[in-house]
Amino acid sequence: MNYRCPHCDSARIAVKHTGKRTGSAIGTVAGTVAGVSGATAGAEVGASMGTFAGPAGMLIGGLAGAIFGGLIGGSTGCVAGAKIGESFDGVLFDNHACLECGYTFSMPRN
Repeated sequence: MNYRCPHCDSARIAVKHTGKRTGSAIGTVAGTVAGVSGATAGAEVGASMGTFAGPAGMLIGGLAGAIFGGLIGGSTGCVAGAKIGESFDGVLFDNHACLECGYTFSMPRN
């Protein structure tokens, strides 16, 4: 869509995605915390899978399970947070910025 600045009528408009960026950052942190707390179970499973290789296998399996749990939790939280934050763009936050005059504004949703 061709947006125009309501202040200076310039066509040089940037979309800021404030809600999407904020939501993805918050979701990543929350998901990583949840993933790390759930990683205890992953570490236990990894350690039990590594028992056939002895103490070194248990250590490596436990670490791999914990890291994998944190990564999965963080990426899941990032996606969920981005979707939630995207719903706030243009409603709660001025999502567009004019590159000519610096004016920020929201465009009506269709």
